[in-house]
Amino acid sequence: MNDIAIDVKDVTIRFNLASEKIDNLKEYFVKLIKHELLFQEFLAVRDASFTIRKGEAWALVGSNGSGKSTLLKAISGILKPYKGEIIVNGTISPLLELGAGFDMNLTARENIFLNGTVLGHSKKYMQEHFDEIVEFSELHKFLDSPVKNFSSGMRARLGFSIATIVRPDILIVDEILAVGDYSFQQKCLKRMDEMMGGGTTLLFVSHSIDQVRKLCDHAVWINKGQIMQIGEVNEVCDAYMATQKK
Repeated sequence: MNDIAIDVKDVTIRFNLASEKIDNLKEYFVKLIKHELLFQEFLAVRDASFTIRKGEAWALVGSNGSGKSTLLKAISGILKPYKGEIIVNGTISPLLELGAGFDMNLTARENIFLNGTVLGHSKKYMQEHFDEIVEFSELHKFLDSPVKNFSSGMRARLGFSIATIVRPDILIVDEILAVGDYSFQQKCLKRMDEMMGGGTTLLFVSHSIDQVRKLCDHAVWINKGQIMQIGEVNEVCDAYMATQKK
């Protein structure tokens, strides 16, 4: 259907965890060559299915380790599902991890162009929007400082400012606002609201249920890799929060 932005169909994501302790690299490679490495299967996401239509704002809620970030990485194309299928219609701008796409030894100025290239923008395009990125990030004084010296909040400012310089079809945000100061969080939330007003689809992960309720109209509650509930944001958040009070 033309109105579908993201279609997650019976998705299972599997990781292999080492089930034995190996003390050094040499022992690891010896066991690897001899096919003696033992692994334990871990299903981070199990049989997940949901459909997001264009222009909607969805949240993934759940406790730490529930599979939210893993599922976002699969939707962004970073991870490949073990089973199932994910169909994405449109351009994605993912804000998944602080510092993703940054070279910590380069300055903020250099990283603006580097990160822009990672997102598929030309050098000319980044030059045209450079001042706008700097203005939004409020990092004028730190442009020529290495990003490794930045606080997590400063890296979040820079990453968000670059990722939202254009209006993508789909914006994916994973906890990146949790490290910023309150005023910048409000600034980011306002920009996200404006983007959604222009038709951008949002997929949002945050431990701030207040932010989830304010931004999103639908939610998926996931627990230990399994979807517990899908539906209207307040109903899902109420059900999830009821389990946190026990």
